[in-house]
Amino acid sequence: MAQADSSTHLTLKQCLDLAYANNLDLKQAELDAAGLGVDYRQAKQNRLPQVNGFIEHGNNQGRSIDPFTNSYLNQKIEYANYGASGGVVLFNGMAIQNNIQQQKLALAAGKQEIQQQKDNLSINIMNAYLLALSTADLLEQIRIQAHLSSKQVERLAILHQEGAVPPGQLYDLKGQLASDEINLVNTKNQLDAAILALCQLMNIPYNPAIELEPLPSEEFLKAYEGNAAGIYQTALNQLAAVKAASLRTESAEKGVKAWRSQLWPTLSLNGGLFTNYSSAARTAQFLRTIETSTGDYVKINGTETPVLTMRDQFDMQKITYADQFKNNYSTNINLSLRIPIINSLQGRNRIERAKIQLKSAELVEKTTKIRLQQQVEQAYLNMTATYNRYKTVLQQVDAFTESFRTAEARFNEGVLNSVEYLTAKNNLDRSMINLIVAKYDYVFRTRLLDFYQGKAIW
Repeated sequence: MAQADSSTHLTLKQCLDLAYANNLDLKQAELDAAGLGVDYRQAKQNRLPQVNGFIEHGNNQGRSIDPFTNSYLNQKIEYANYGASGGVVLFNGMAIQNNIQQQKLALAAGKQEIQQQKDNLSINIMNAYLLALSTADLLEQIRIQAHLSSKQVERLAILHQEGAVPPGQLYDLKGQLASDEINLVNTKNQLDAAILALCQLMNIPYNPAIELEPLPSEEFLKAYEGNAAGIYQTALNQLAAVKAASLRTESAEKGVKAWRSQLWPTLSLNGGLFTNYSSAARTAQFLRTIETSTGDYVKINGTETPVLTMRDQFDMQKITYADQFKNNYSTNINLSLRIPIINSLQGRNRIERAKIQLKSAELVEKTTKIRLQQQVEQAYLNMTATYNRYKTVLQQVDAFTESFRTAEARFNEGVLNSVEYLTAKNNLDRSMINLIVAKYDYVFRTRLLDFYQGKAIW
C-alpha cells in the first residue's frame, strides 16, 4: 500500500486525489494507454524509409570460385561483402494512413478508459466517504441518546432510593441505557469498518484517527433540478465510458479500411550500394617488353632465320583492400510494384474479421448507451424517491420531537409511566436515525446525477 498523508483530516477531494495516485487498476490503464501511444507512434513512423546495412567477412577453404574470374580455385580465400539497401513505400492503397488513424483513435479511446477508471473510482470513493460521514453522524446521535438515557437512570436511581418511583421504571430505563450502549458499540464498529473501506479504496494503510470534512448543511435542503432525459443527453457527451466506446467504433472502422487497402498494389522505391573484397583478386603489373622466338624459321638467301615476336611481361600482384573497396563499388535504384493476386484468401478473411470487430465495437457502444440511459433513469427515480422520503422523515422528526418533549415533561412529573416514555423516546430516536440515513442517501443520489453530467462531485 502507498503511504498516507501525515494529515488525518481529509476532504472528499483529498480522498479522490489519494485514490487516483495509488490505485493500481488506474496505473494499469495508464500503462495500457502508453502501449497504445507506442503503437500510434510506430504507425506514423511506418511512412519513413527502411534502411538496412550488412557486413560479411569470412574465408573459404578448398575448392571455391574466384569472385572476380568465376574460375575454380583450390586455395584458401578470404572475402568480405559490404552493402546498404533501403526502400520507401510510395503507394499502398492508403493502408499506412488508415492505420495511423486507427491507432490514433485507439490511443484516444485508451485515454478515455483512464478517465473511465477514474470515474468508477470516484463513485466508489464518494459512496465510501458519505457512508463514513453518515455513520459518524449516527454515532454522535446514538451518543446523545445514550447520554439522555444515562441522565434519566441517574434521576430515577435517586427517586428510587427515596421510594418515589417503582423499581420497574428504573429497570426499564437501565435496559434502555444498555440498549443504547450496545448500539453505540455496534455503530463505532461500523464507523471503523467504513473508514477501513475508504482507506482500502485509497490504497493507504488503515488509520482509525482519520477525520472527514463534513458536507455543507445547505446541501441537504435543496431539491434537485433537471430531468432524466436531459441528464441522459448531457451524459452522452460527458461520460468517458461513452466516449471510449465511440472512439473504439471509429477505430474499428479505420481498421476495416486499412485491411481493404492491403488488396491494392504496393509501389515502392528501392535502392542500394555494395562493394566487396577477395584475397584472390590479382592485377597484372607491366614489367617490360622482350623479344622471344616463335619457333618458326624463314629462309633468307638460303639461310634459315628464326622468327621473333615482341611479348610483354607482367607481374600478378595482389589488389589492396582499399583499392578493391573503391573499385568494386556499385549502386542500384529501382521501382517495384507488388500486386496481390492470391494469398490463401488471407486478405479477404482479415477484412471479414475486421468487419466482425467493427460490429462488436458498435454493439458495445450501443450497449453502453442503453445501460447509461437505464442507469440515469434509475438514478433519477431513486433520487426523487429519496427526496420524498427525506421530506417525510423531516416531518416525522418534527412530530416525534414534540411528542417526546411532552412525554419527557410528563414522565419527569411522574404522571407518565416508563413504557410510554420509552415508546416516545424510541420513536424519536428511530426517526432521527432515519433522517441521517435519508439525508446522506439523498446527497449520494444527487451527486451521482452530477457525475453523469460531468460536474465535480467534491
